[in-house]
Amino acid sequence: MAAAVAAAPGALGALQAGRSRWVSAGCAQLGPGLRLPGSWARRLGGSALWAPAPRGAAPRRGYNSEVKTEDELRVRHLEEESRGIVVLGINRAYGKNALSKNLVKMLSKAVDSLKSDKKVRTVIIRSEVPGIFCAANLPVPTIAAIDGLALGGGLELALACDIRVAASSAKMGLVETKLAIIPGGGGTQRLPRAIGMSLAKELIFSARVLDGQEAKEVGLISHVLEQNQEGDAAYRKALDLAREFLPQGPVAMRVAKLAINQGMEVDLVTGLAIEEACYAQIIPTKDRVEGLLAFKEKRPPRYKGE
Repeated sequence: MAAAVAAAPGALGALQAGRSRWVSAGCAQLGPGLRLPGSWARRLGGSALWAPAPRGAAPRRGYNSEVKTEDELRVRHLEEESRGIVVLGINRAYGKNALSKNLVKMLSKAVDSLKSDKKVRTVIIRSEVPGIFCAANLPVPTIAAIDGLALGGGLELALACDIRVAASSAKMGLVETKLAIIPGGGGTQRLPRAIGMSLAKELIFSARVLDGQEAKEVGLISHVLEQNQEGDAAYRKALDLAREFLPQGPVAMRVAKLAINQGMEVDLVTGLAIEEACYAQIIPTKDRVEGLLAFKEKRPPRYKGE
């Protein structure tokens, strides 16, 4: 999240008004029963640099309103050794996975449901349409598996994820300037944070499309794989990563993500204060006690997310 700081009277007041919203939003991500202590909330509130834009302040990006009867979003809760992993599969073959009003509504509904599900440990976002990828503000780790095209809004969805993996044959870029518009789904804010301001400007100004290897070289993705015959190399890698996350303490994972995300938006001193406040929330949890006992008894921990 970033602030557009205008050089006009009242801008400072608008930023100050947004401080409490920033802290409240951050606390909400911790989940039920987890809140930053009041003293820390007051301290952290002084460093907020974000406030939501007022309604009607600027036009929003338009979405394709075409609706089909087929499932545009498929939610799969994996089982057995992958229990705790949820796969959000985008399935709009006829629209090349372009964002429709129906798909946005379904994504929002799925995210709201997953936020409150303590059994969910990691979410993978992938395309179920071969050759096309087309994130959410979830408290658990999210992985974008890019096995095909991720252009414009598709890449913006991927940028909203914590981790991105792609096949070498994948194509990705923010190409909106070719259409005389700009990325309007977070691309102008998340791409610079991912790869740096100068290179992000270059890619957006040129509307350049990168393949998987090029994306890895600039730091846009974490892993690049040779595509397999099934066309799901990135998804398989995402699944491997998600399984690697499964044994860790679920509360710790959520709070670590919160600390990282909010800490990156402020200076180091404030970021360390955020970390300390988040760390304090872990101390009284049952999972922490279980982790210590499991280590002492040399056995795998049995975390319950409590």
